[in-house]
Amino acid sequence: MSTLITHRPHGIEHPYAVSPDQRVPVRPHVGRTTTLGVQCAPDVTSVVCEWRARDAGEAGEADVVRLELSPVTASAADAAALAGGEGHLAEAQAASIGGEGAWAVESPALDSEDGYAYRFVATTDEGQVEETDWFEVAPVRWVAELPGGFDGSVAVEGDRLVEGSVEWLVSVDGIHRARLALRLNEGDHVVGFGERFDHLDQSGRRLDAVVFEQYKSQGVHGRTYLPMPFAHVVGGDGDAPGWGFHVRTSRRTWFDCGVTAPDRLVVEVALGGTTSESVDVAVTEGTPTEVLRAFLDEVGRAEELPSWVFRLWASGNEWNTQALVTERMDSHRELDIPVGVIVIEAWSDEEGIMLFRDATYDPRPDGSPFALSDFTFPADGAWPDPKAMVDDLHARGIKVILWQIPLLKTALSEDGLHEQVLAEGEAMVREGHAVREADGTAYLNRGWWFPKSLMPDLSTQRTRDWWTAKRDYLVRDLGIDGFKTDGGEHAWGHDLGYADGRAGDEGNNLYPVHYARAFGDLLRKHGKPPITFSRSGFSGSQAHGVFWAGDEDSTWEAFRHSVTAGLTAASCGIVYWGWDLAGFSGPVPDAELYLRAAGASAFMPVMQYHSEFNHHQLPLRDRTPWHVAEQTGDDRVVPVFRELAWLRERLVDYLAASAATTVATDVPLMRPLFFDHPGSAEVWEHPQQWMLGADLLVSPVTEPGVTTWPVWLPEGEWVDVWTGDPVAGGQVVERDVPIDVVPVWCRAEAWPSLAAVFDKSFDDRVDA
Repeated sequence: MSTLITHRPHGIEHPYAVSPDQRVPVRPHVGRTTTLGVQCAPDVTSVVCEWRARDAGEAGEADVVRLELSPVTASAADAAALAGGEGHLAEAQAASIGGEGAWAVESPALDSEDGYAYRFVATTDEGQVEETDWFEVAPVRWVAELPGGFDGSVAVEGDRLVEGSVEWLVSVDGIHRARLALRLNEGDHVVGFGERFDHLDQSGRRLDAVVFEQYKSQGVHGRTYLPMPFAHVVGGDGDAPGWGFHVRTSRRTWFDCGVTAPDRLVVEVALGGTTSESVDVAVTEGTPTEVLRAFLDEVGRAEELPSWVFRLWASGNEWNTQALVTERMDSHRELDIPVGVIVIEAWSDEEGIMLFRDATYDPRPDGSPFALSDFTFPADGAWPDPKAMVDDLHARGIKVILWQIPLLKTALSEDGLHEQVLAEGEAMVREGHAVREADGTAYLNRGWWFPKSLMPDLSTQRTRDWWTAKRDYLVRDLGIDGFKTDGGEHAWGHDLGYADGRAGDEGNNLYPVHYARAFGDLLRKHGKPPITFSRSGFSGSQAHGVFWAGDEDSTWEAFRHSVTAGLTAASCGIVYWGWDLAGFSGPVPDAELYLRAAGASAFMPVMQYHSEFNHHQLPLRDRTPWHVAEQTGDDRVVPVFRELAWLRERLVDYLAASAATTVATDVPLMRPLFFDHPGSAEVWEHPQQWMLGADLLVSPVTEPGVTTWPVWLPEGEWVDVWTGDPVAGGQVVERDVPIDVVPVWCRAEAWPSLAAVFDKSFDDRVDA
């Protein structure tokens, strides 16, 4: 192995940025050049690339072109691709591309389809010379007809495929991608592709589907934790039948929704690179619900979860001691702000995410699971009595969720790790439970968060059981009610190896699906509902628990993007969804943003606040209502939030019944209006309104400083839930919006059964 110089043709395989040691593009087109990058030790003074024809044998058997590399700096664009703004993880993310010791050179034009070979020779200031192995590259080209010996097939159901649109990206080695076009009509709207933050309607835009952790600003960058190669196409003229499509693949896909040609939706699909490849696209004609039902019939659908998931969820990353957790819940009680779920993030040693910080125990060199009785909890430690804490929270009617990530720190990531986590890592590798590199060695996380950590291969039941057995005591002995299955986006590499037989190009997007499934199964094992709380996923995630929109700043723009994320996720079959109301990162939001966001969240499937770790610097950044009130000096915050929290309690029965209907019928719980009114142009002029269940229409205030708010009411009779006044539909109405009012209307026929929910004098407290 080279010690002076590193070159990886695919680099770290960040999907949106280039690492200094890679080839760019990885697959250059015939007749074009490629940039060859390396990273070198500091004492390297010169680097030469030797370039020759691939079939020339040893270098001495043919002319070799010698190319001098030059030092380069990391691309500003690549650094920007990782920028997450202000926050405790932003610097780590931006630094993950590296750049020190980077050298690069442009290759000659790749005119021969037979390909080329190249290697690098580095020389140090002391005259040491080192050569890399030879690397190969074969140029690619798009063709309509595959060359002899290649076999490719495209199956598109129905008649939406544009004749003659199928093309293949081929090299002498195999077929790397396919693309095809589906017919669009003028004015068609395209909605879906998983959870999307930027727009409800993706017509006129390009996007891709790959699981990725974009730390904040997802709506700006057009990236998502939870993509799916599935979308609805809703007729723009009101008469054309709706339809939808699902690309049956777990590989990366790209979509051009009428950009190149307004009458075409171009689909591009990554393939396996062999000489025989296929593409399969399901097409369903019908209403949005019928289209969604056909998709869920294939990938799986949500199951009905207990009603407590609809109560207020509370968390803060800096609630990292038993005393802080108890104090925050005491404050909720003292201020009469009901809370149903607490998410405790910073409970573990954050090395293996399975042992309480400060717990003492006898290490287990074989990596076997612990029981609660194996631990001693120091009286002056962070968690002096976790069992008593959980019992106390349960006695208050509060469910307890513990944070997880699917990574295990190793000796390669940092010094000073606990003996136990090192034993766990050794057992993971020794017993074949780790995701593997192509050469069979254990994969070490290439991402910026918990870098170089081991990752369990959750693609098989064997390792899912092995990984969750280490957390079994948390449910069995402590009574934990669920897990925040954070992360899940750490698998980078097309050639990683999974035990289910998939390589990384097929398996990486499925990783978060397996991850949530693993912890859902652990909870089921102990007779508990499968409450996982995930931010990442893919097709198939619908069947696994609860989701939130991931990391975001406290801004009005992020608020609007998060509403869009909820509506697009729902359009793809995600039922139990929420977000960190008003954002979790950066300074505490102002009172107006906080209360408008809380009002919107009261009418979403999950209502939750959360705050990012800020090293306990003062002023704290907790998103508790009393802390927001203290920081903003606005005495409206606590009483308005209290009203919203109690309103939420009164909505629980309606939400639970509506969710049961959703599970039975596939009509989304939080659904964009095109589901009910696909032929109405007004739907697209009001993209951030939604129906919550069958009877409530919600139009949250998402702009600052407004006193009135326009709402489109569909045809029918409606009731303003705050006044009880009837309003005729089929019009846009302007409603006064004081800070304690969320514009919500109820179908008139349902008002008698829901009126009490919105009666602010209703003082019966819901039984926890």
